[in-house]
Amino acid sequence: MSLNSSASSHPPYFLLTGIPGLEKEQFWIAFPFFIMYAIAVLGNITLLLVIKADPSLHQPMYLFLAMLAFTDLVLSTSMLPKMLAIFWMGSGKIGFLSCLVQLFFIHTFSMVESGVLMAMALDRYVAICRPLSHSSILSVTVVVALGTVVLLRGVLLVSPACFLLKRMPFCQHHIISHSYCEHMAVVKLSCGDTRVSATYGLFVALLVVGSDTFLISVSYTMILREVMKSSREARRKAFSTCTSHVCVILAFYVPGLFTFLTHRFGQSIPPHIHIMVANLYLLVPPTLNPVIYGMRTKRIRDRMLVLFQQKGN
Repeated sequence: MSLNSSASSHPPYFLLTGIPGLEKEQFWIAFPFFIMYAIAVLGNITLLLVIKADPSLHQPMYLFLAMLAFTDLVLSTSMLPKMLAIFWMGSGKIGFLSCLVQLFFIHTFSMVESGVLMAMALDRYVAICRPLSHSSILSVTVVVALGTVVLLRGVLLVSPACFLLKRMPFCQHHIISHSYCEHMAVVKLSCGDTRVSATYGLFVALLVVGSDTFLISVSYTMILREVMKSSREARRKAFSTCTSHVCVILAFYVPGLFTFLTHRFGQSIPPHIHIMVANLYLLVPPTLNPVIYGMRTKRIRDRMLVLFQQKGN
């Protein structure tokens, strides 16, 4: 094969290294990751089953919770099984197309999660600030349409990034210093011009995160203004609910922004810190969300107790 032909092709596979600098320790790091994944899978499946089984929960708030639970299952399952194979068995090899598929699912459903969190904030705004119009503004049809738009947005924005990667030359570069196939980690391996791909990734990230966090911020600002007019007990309940929701939102956006900015501007950040935060970014929210949004929601908690009691009898 000529040098020219080789330079214009992509490698048959990539090699994921795991956590750079912690190759020996990552065998033990995998155990808490596995426990978190097990909690995420069990919690989110339980949440989906509870919402499906109870027709009284087929309301906007709980339908958004179901969307979030499904998104978390896809997001965590897209990366954890392969990550555990790397940490426990040293199985870092991943085919080129398999890498693009993993990249597609991780980035698409990261955007879906962002969109669902934004939709949930809008739902809370309508429920608290426009309670009499809540059912008419956010009907089941509107909720399904919102979920469809959020999914299509992720698919349509991530697909061009995968298409660009498939057309880029990689020469003999095939070692990815990461635990999963992340967009910029793969782009940096190319031996061609990466400006279009890198610029497109930056544009999409700023567009999605910027628009979603703006709408979330406006929603919670309006909620805060409304509850300040309410009784002390109503304020206490609202602050309790909103505080837990804001914590989940921060747990998703802060690590995501950290890993995104580190790829582009954080050359001084140690690689093992960057990759650890990137791993937790995709694992902590799916683990926390069923607890924060599920167990702390009284109707879901009560329904779960009824289901467990029925099984016990």
